[in-house]
Amino acid sequence: MALESDTVSRILRDLQGADREAALNKLFPAVYADLRVAARAQLRHERSDHTLQATALVHEAYLRLMGGAYPHWNDRQHFFRAAAEAMRRILVEHARRRARVKRGSNPVRVTLTDVASLAQHDPVEVLALDDAIRRLEEQDPTAADIVRLRYFAGLSVEETAAMLDLSERTVKREWAFARAWLYETLGGPPR
Repeated sequence: MALESDTVSRILRDLQGADREAALNKLFPAVYADLRVAARAQLRHERSDHTLQATALVHEAYLRLMGGAYPHWNDRQHFFRAAAEAMRRILVEHARRRARVKRGSNPVRVTLTDVASLAQHDPVEVLALDDAIRRLEEQDPTAADIVRLRYFAGLSVEETAAMLDLSERTVKREWAFARAWLYETLGGPPR
């Protein structure tokens, strides 16, 4: 992973240089497999009849990341945090579109039995989770980053710790806090 991380980080730095097109042509193949893993992990949490497929989610997220200008990412970790956020936004927008179809329905109090299984059926639940994560970010940005990486990017505790340059123990503690906070915020009993 260190070699892969160095390669992606180097390509991301090259995007800021003179030969942006060459770097851009190298970036997608270098990150595609990891983005697919993250997309598949995220879609496992969605309802079984979800209309988005992992490939479409990866391509849409990548297009959003690269849209127009060449944004500056410090390294592989920074890029994948941005990718997780892009996937989250795509899924939230998709849920909003579905919820608009159901206009007239009253807001639902979501009981959370497990953060990982939250958004399997109702787009209203996805929207409630998105709102809760934004409020969590105001209180504890690290916990919100951990939720995004664990839930939306499908990363393990170990991968999340490496991505955020934290100890696994810190990630576990913040993850436990974030889950309890989300349970309480979304109307479920804290664990």
